[in-house]
Amino acid sequence: MSIKSAVKKAVKPVVGERGWETLRKVKQRTVGPQPKPKPKALTGVAAISDDLCKLAAHYKTDKWGAHKYAKHYQRYLQHLKNKEFNLLEIGIGGYARAGQGGASLRMWKAFFPNAQIHGVDIQDKSFVDEDRITTYIGDQSDPDSLLSIAGKIGKLDVIIDDGSHRSPHVITTFKTLFPLLADGGIYVVEDTQSSYWPEWMGSEDLDSPDTSMGLLKRLTDGLNYEEFVDEDYKPTYTDRNIVGVHFFHNLVIIEKGVNAEGSNKRQALKARYGTPTAPKATKTS
Repeated sequence: MSIKSAVKKAVKPVVGERGWETLRKVKQRTVGPQPKPKPKALTGVAAISDDLCKLAAHYKTDKWGAHKYAKHYQRYLQHLKNKEFNLLEIGIGGYARAGQGGASLRMWKAFFPNAQIHGVDIQDKSFVDEDRITTYIGDQSDPDSLLSIAGKIGKLDVIIDDGSHRSPHVITTFKTLFPLLADGGIYVVEDTQSSYWPEWMGSEDLDSPDTSMGLLKRLTDGLNYEEFVDEDYKPTYTDRNIVGVHFFHNLVIIEKGVNAEGSNKRQALKARYGTPTAPKATKTS
């Protein structure tokens, strides 16, 4: 029996319930509140779950090491850390030997504890499936395949294209899935270096309109479509629904939102548009 229990057993019958409660309150005022025990230090994956770079290294994904993507992902996806949402990554990896792949899907699961992680690959990667990770067989060059998978997932909040890296496939995937991305969502294209490689269906022509980088660079003009002076220009879907495009080495991050901030071009370009005239006052009888 502990000393505290022994004292309680001996004293409480003498002073009674009310007296014992009074003694306990006096002790609390005299001694003060006892410090709370320190929380146990986190270990393993839990200890690094807030650091995407460390998680990428732990799971051996090339998003940190061969590339420096993880630090950019941390910056642009941090606001989703504890949210419930759907993340879709195209390309699951692990093609050197059977039974490999899924490193980045596991990384996303560890970083986003409340998210559903979905992966698409042209090969069967169902061995990667586990709680909160679901894989699908699909072809990113086929819009019908992409739409079918998107329909199974539902709302898409983050889309990451880490698939074939061939420009026609990247462009098809973007044109198919970006309209399905939720407002406020993030769309990412990885490994854009292949856009410059003819051997990977890219082009040495930096102004080629048919490469993934050609498409992505055009999006930056679309950010400013309200400033165009061509009165016949009709804004595209991406013009009206992209609010940010961020370029990094071999990585592009696109923010979706309503792009309608307005323009001061009519005031700044009075010679072109003329001076606005005030509406005439109407007479009243």
